[in-house]
Amino acid sequence: MTETTQNTVTDERSDLLETLAKHRQFLRFTTQDLTDEQAGQRTTASELCLGGLIKHVTSTERNWANFIQKGTSVMPDFASMTEEDFARRADDFRMLPGDTLEAVLAEYAEVARRTDELVAALPDFNASHPLPKAPWFEPGARWSARRVLLHIIAETAQHAGHADIIRESLDGQKSMG
Repeated sequence: MTETTQNTVTDERSDLLETLAKHRQFLRFTTQDLTDEQAGQRTTASELCLGGLIKHVTSTERNWANFIQKGTSVMPDFASMTEEDFARRADDFRMLPGDTLEAVLAEYAEVARRTDELVAALPDFNASHPLPKAPWFEPGARWSARRVLLHIIAETAQHAGHADIIRESLDGQKSMG
């Protein structure tokens, strides 16, 4: 959270922003002192790597923040995505040739800054939009801005935990303990 943003928010806004900032920091911490190669290394049976997790969380946060502002029109129709579409989406979970950890972290910081500004300026946390078509959403469901922000926090926290396991498997480093 930027100093300017921190000074202009109160109550629910500051609680949401502080919680999100804490989990973002846990996620970023898992990449401390790593090389690009290490950030792309798989250390578990999963396809996940640290750089890929940060790319995924960045993409997820960006997409959901856009949803808060513009609604369903900015989200993919997951129900009609092809195998090729899902394969492209899977690139969010890995370090691709040319990706650097520095660039991945910089993009994450920029998306975080824009989300923080959105939360600080949001006039109504109850404003809602219908969810995009997806097999995992109930047809006709709507999410408020508050619910979307809670989802972003949950995604970030969940993936920070994944990242901690991957980092510990990589070199024994832990973000806590």
